Amino acid sequence: MLEYLYTKDRGDMVTGQYLIIGSAIVIALVIVIIILHFIRKFEMKYYRDKIKSLEVQRNIIASTPVLLELSKVEPIIKNDKMEEKYNKWQDDFIKLKENRLTLIDDMLIDLDIYVDKRDYKSCGYRMAKVEMEIYKVREAADHLLDEIKEITLSEEKYRSIVTKLKTKYRVLNTEFQNHKDLYGEIQDSISLQLENIERRFLDFEKVMEDNDYNEVVHIVKALDTMIEHIEIIVNEVPDVLVLAKKAIPNRVSEIRMTYDEMNKAQFPLDYLNIDYNLEEIDKNVENILEKVNVLNLEGCMFDLKIMLEYLDSLFIDFEKERLSRKVYEEVESDFSKKIDKTNKLVKDIFEQLDDIKKMYDLHDEDVEIIHNVNKDLVVINDDYRKVLAKVETKSFPYSVVNKEIEDLTLRLKDLEIRLDKALKSLGNMYDDEVRAREQLDEIQLFLKQCKVKMRSYKLPVITDNYFVQLSEANEAIYEVIKELEKKPIAIATLNTRVDTARDLVLKLYNTTNEMIRMAQCAEIAIVYGNRYRVYDEVCAGLDDAKKKFYAGDYKKALDISIKSIEIVDSEISNKLFDSEGY
Repeated sequence: MLEYLYTKDRGDMVTGQYLIIGSAIVIALVIVIIILHFIRKFEMKYYRDKIKSLEVQRNIIASTPVLLELSKVEPIIKNDKMEEKYNKWQDDFIKLKENRLTLIDDMLIDLDIYVDKRDYKSCGYRMAKVEMEIYKVREAADHLLDEIKEITLSEEKYRSIVTKLKTKYRVLNTEFQNHKDLYGEIQDSISLQLENIERRFLDFEKVMEDNDYNEVVHIVKALDTMIEHIEIIVNEVPDVLVLAKKAIPNRVSEIRMTYDEMNKAQFPLDYLNIDYNLEEIDKNVENILEKVNVLNLEGCMFDLKIMLEYLDSLFIDFEKERLSRKVYEEVESDFSKKIDKTNKLVKDIFEQLDDIKKMYDLHDEDVEIIHNVNKDLVVINDDYRKVLAKVETKSFPYSVVNKEIEDLTLRLKDLEIRLDKALKSLGNMYDDEVRAREQLDEIQLFLKQCKVKMRSYKLPVITDNYFVQLSEANEAIYEVIKELEKKPIAIATLNTRVDTARDLVLKLYNTTNEMIRMAQCAEIAIVYGNRYRVYDEVCAGLDDAKKKFYAGDYKKALDISIKSIEIVDSEISNKLFDSEGY
């Protein structure tokens, strides 16, 4: 029974699962159908809206106010050309409306059919063709309307332009009439040009009365060009005449005067090519005046300003040369003194170089520095002579030779630094030799003092240590003397010998002082201790110390005597050394 119930439940479960899956599939199909329906509906709406938009564009073209503008043209037709244009515009508009717009209507009807059939692929292609055709027709209609408006608006448009030109003309004419004296001999030419402009204004009125709008365009353009030209003339001619007849000639005269003065003062100015340039300026000014006489100002003001800037730059060049010459003379004078001094010094060194080599053991680098200095000095002297030649022949401006002399000054300064280094090296060798001889005298005097001091104290015995050190000191002094007698002198070796001799003599001096001091102290201690000989131990110690003293072992004698006396007098050390100042 239980097995039956279990099998039944399992069958119900499977059946339930199939029902759920089937329901899901049905729901999915319904959703897909709904989505497809909305997609088709959306596509149809999209293409319907596009067609409506194209229809609106077509209707806008059809409503272009060409006929309205043509109605404005009809009353102003007064010649054959205008009538011919009017007829052509009418024909073009009829063709556009009856042919091209009708074609667009047919194409829009076809689009409706394709949309109803849901042939969206063909519909998209044909829709693009309709858009292209509408664009072309709209451009043609706009162009036609612009051509017509060019005529219908011409009178208002051109009268407005001419009114502005007349205002501008009156201002220029007033300016000219009020300042006629500024225009010199070209007053008549300007007056003639102004009369031509006035005649053009009269021509404008005549063609406007005849409605000859083709000619109006040319007259207005001519008026604009002529007034623009006369404006330049009225505004610039006074300045051009001032520059060409006064400013530049006066400046040229000043330049010539200054140039002559500086030539007399021996300034090298050939590089400026002034004579040729001033002649060219005179020619150019004459050409400009000829152009001004025929009212041709093209480039005149620019050329005159360029000439004026060039003339001003010449004054700057003149002043630069004056300043450069002053600086050159100061620098050259100082350089001349320095190079003469350096030449003499180097010459003296070379004359003594062989003797110096014999006297001192020079390093190769010391000799090489001197030779290199001499070579560089020869080059500097040669370059200096070239600079002087340039100045003498006036082949280069002072601004150029000034830089060269400054460069020579820097080179000479560098050479002096290297020469000072070499001279310092030689000077150090001489100083070392003098110092060695002075120290030799001091060392010998010191040694003599040691001997005198040793002889002044009649010691019973002089230790071997003293004689060994004395021998070493004498030998070291002899080595110093040998080094000083050598030619050339090896300064490094000499300095070593002097240092060794000084150290050995100082060592001997210390040994001498120590030996005498120990002997004195031992002798005093023994004499002092004799008062305590009543004590056997003290007496025995003093006798032993006395033996050591006469054997030359002064330090041992001092130690034994002090220890012996301390048996009875513990303060012996303080008393002994304090009283003696040790």
